[in-house]
Amino acid sequence: MSMKSLRVLVLICSTRPNALGPAVGTWLTRTLTPSARALGVELVPLALGDLQLPFLDEEEHPAGGVYQHEHTRRWSETVAAADGFIVVTPEYNYGMPATLKNALDYLGREWAWKPVGFVSYGNTSAGTRAVQHAKQTTSTLRLVSLGSTVALRIADAQQQGGFRPADRHARAAVDMLEELARVGHALAPLRAHDQATPGPLPGSYVKRLHLDDGPQVTVLQRCCWVDEAVANNTLELPALHETPAQVRQWLADWHATGLWHAGRLLGMVRTVRHGSALRIGRLAVAPDLRGRGLGRWLLRIAETRSQGCDHILLTTGADSSRNLAFYREQGYAPVPSTNNGEISLRKDLAS
Repeated sequence: MSMKSLRVLVLICSTRPNALGPAVGTWLTRTLTPSARALGVELVPLALGDLQLPFLDEEEHPAGGVYQHEHTRRWSETVAAADGFIVVTPEYNYGMPATLKNALDYLGREWAWKPVGFVSYGNTSAGTRAVQHAKQTTSTLRLVSLGSTVALRIADAQQQGGFRPADRHARAAVDMLEELARVGHALAPLRAHDQATPGPLPGSYVKRLHLDDGPQVTVLQRCCWVDEAVANNTLELPALHETPAQVRQWLADWHATGLWHAGRLLGMVRTVRHGSALRIGRLAVAPDLRGRGLGRWLLRIAETRSQGCDHILLTTGADSSRNLAFYREQGYAPVPSTNNGEISLRKDLAS
């Protein structure tokens, strides 16, 4: 399960003048802030009225992701960057507001595999019929509705001239956020899969590694470089000792690609340009998956970044016979090196 921080949009749906929605949203974010901090959740309040979305005016179907208007592109970027949603909605005539339906209809894949919780308010039904109405649309968009909800009867929440829901409502809100965090982390591999390029194994995918991937990279390095340490009779290998913070430092400087499956990092490789040379490093495949061509596949991915270079360089341990044989098969030849215990290899590229 992914333990990255989650970005959660709190969508305030009502646009009526003097509507109760902003007060509900303020109460909700204030109530949830301590729990959000503990759970690693970033709450981002957003009023749908501020988006200035007209009624759906895109010519192409949202599933294609081809947007003509700037307001749609901004909305797409906002939703795509989110990991989950809390919808604060009133009930209008047994249904959700047109503003919410319109905002949902604008987009397609940006919503997929993200949890959505509902905070509703109203009179007799406390807005629950709006939630049931909205779930018909959110499920079609592959949003995952939470079981936990918060339903506020306006008469009960208005106390002493202000909006003050009872303690039970605050507890319900915290329960909803905790469920959202669990579901959001569990769905992270599905979101990553949809946003990434398919990999060589069924269900696998490849994407660039980012700073938040530091812990997974650290684990993979320590698993993979044990054999290198044994072959070269030394434990003085940086990949065995780097902390997640140190990994994050080089992830910021190198272009690193990861091969994933169901949230597990199966393999990786990194590249950086030095003048006319492309340097390749940290080519690694999980020990239980070796012998299936994944290293060769990742090396090819790295080599595609050599446009404009006239050669490629990489290094391996001087006594890493299996690595040396593999690189020779891929067209790399040893070159003189001043690094003790390492051999540099070069592959010249056709002009």
